[in-house]
Amino acid sequence: MKKLILTAAALALTAGLASAQTVRLGTEGAYPPYNFINDAGEVDGFERELGDELCTRAGLTCEWVTNDWDSIIPNLVSGNYDTIIAGMSITDERDEVIDFTQDYIPPAASAYMALSADADVKGGVISAQTATIQAGYVAESGATLLEYPTPDETIAAVRNGEADAVFADKDYLAPILAESNGEFVWAGEEIKLGGGVGMGLRESDTELRDKFDAAITAMKEDGTLNAMIKKWFGEEAVVY
Repeated sequence: MKKLILTAAALALTAGLASAQTVRLGTEGAYPPYNFINDAGEVDGFERELGDELCTRAGLTCEWVTNDWDSIIPNLVSGNYDTIIAGMSITDERDEVIDFTQDYIPPAASAYMALSADADVKGGVISAQTATIQAGYVAESGATLLEYPTPDETIAAVRNGEADAVFADKDYLAPILAESNGEFVWAGEEIKLGGGVGMGLRESDTELRDKFDAAITAMKEDGTLNAMIKKWFGEEAVVY
């Protein structure tokens, strides 16, 4: 009996320690306005504000970790952080490897940006970030895909003539186009891809997923999520 009591106490202590552990939020830090590194060297953007709010509502202590996009899922699976909150669209392919919360951004448009409105987006050379749904779309579209590890490189490829256009989230491209003083223009048609943007988690972390899901639901119901989306993406942004 004494052994059983000690075992129970040990399990309770272990559970207490687990619940007190810091939850690590993994992001890229290079995809504004979703996430970026500010002048103080800290993670900033829509997902920083959202993640901090979700952690507060879920009663979690959280810290931010940055990771290159092309290895962001493997490093989640291997335990380098506990969630991905990095503008990641929910897809069936990704869902076979990791789990997702519900979406916190509705399915939004992807767009082509080029130096000329008549750029050949269907048969030309298109740049896209590696391991994105946009890269997958271009690869099957008949165009020639040029993949780059960072979003900045996809823009540079168009600017220096290596690519006819870049294909990415319109929310990411829009501020770049607006600040380009006419250098960049939209080309082709907007296309909706994926099932919205959600938080990625290891498939075994169902309790943590449920906590974040509940917090996302609460933010949708009280209107704070819509207000946050409009703050970072503009009044015309798609909301719930």
